[in-house]
Amino acid sequence: MKNNAELLSSVIDAIGDTPLVELSRIVSDVDGRILAKLDYLNPGFSKKDRIARQMIEDAEASGELQPGQTVVELTSGNTGTGLSIVCAIKGYPFVAVMSRGNSMERARMMAALGAEVVLVDQLPESQPGQVSGGDLALVEERAKQLVKERGAFRADQFLREGNFRAHYLHTGPEFIRQSGRQINVFCDFAGTGGTFAGCAAAFKEFNPDIQCFLVEPEGAAVLSGGDLTQPNHRIQGGGYAMTDLPLIKPGLVDGYIRVSDEEAMLMARRLAREEGIFAGFSSGANLAAALHLLKTSCRGKTVAIMMCDSGLKYLSTDLWV
Repeated sequence: MKNNAELLSSVIDAIGDTPLVELSRIVSDVDGRILAKLDYLNPGFSKKDRIARQMIEDAEASGELQPGQTVVELTSGNTGTGLSIVCAIKGYPFVAVMSRGNSMERARMMAALGAEVVLVDQLPESQPGQVSGGDLALVEERAKQLVKERGAFRADQFLREGNFRAHYLHTGPEFIRQSGRQINVFCDFAGTGGTFAGCAAAFKEFNPDIQCFLVEPEGAAVLSGGDLTQPNHRIQGGGYAMTDLPLIKPGLVDGYIRVSDEEAMLMARRLAREEGIFAGFSSGANLAAALHLLKTSCRGKTVAIMMCDSGLKYLSTDLWV
């Protein structure tokens, strides 16, 4: 646990140990509690700062990342922002590869932090703000080319254990400690799956009875066996219709919740107006899933969720119209 009275050696040391807040206003007419972890208060305004630090430090420790070597990563913007910060401080050139379909605030922020930002055009049928699995495949192809051309280290957030470890070693234990060991349920929107997997593993190690649910977009809920009818959903940062997320072990998943674009947006707006929490689409999706659980199978329980990133990253979208 970091001591907020201490002088930190760099902003990297400010990553993690974010506040946990009870959403008492939104749940005033619901039987149960929702505890929200404010990870948008990390230096890069998202939970992805955690994995950026862990992946880089793990690669340094193993010798896979050499001093001054270029780092390349595919990103929807949040992991790239975290890597921009960590790489700037540690002296690694960083190249962020991102779809043009993601909000431009993220690209501008990464560039401001010293990253080289490579934007990849979407598929002809895709729309800005709606990044599909096909769009992501184009970004992956370009990232692989850049790694080869520059002899770079690939952060590879979908595969590297540092993504899992950041949440298993830190986020999950923080939830347990800050909640007074009172968590019964956890639900999280599926992007790379690292947050869900790391936290779920920590929770079940602490108490196997804690139920853990994956949250998916309606129409792209392929992890739960649904048909892909809406690949271009609005919930940025996940729901890419990838049937295999290697970081998620089946034994960690107790169930799945499907959330529509409209529900995610409505709940993001409620977070801002009723709780003063200015967060993005996926945070709204997490809240929608938590409320669904408290109204159905988890009445009377305490549900933990992540506030994944800041609403500032979506000012160019219609989330805040």
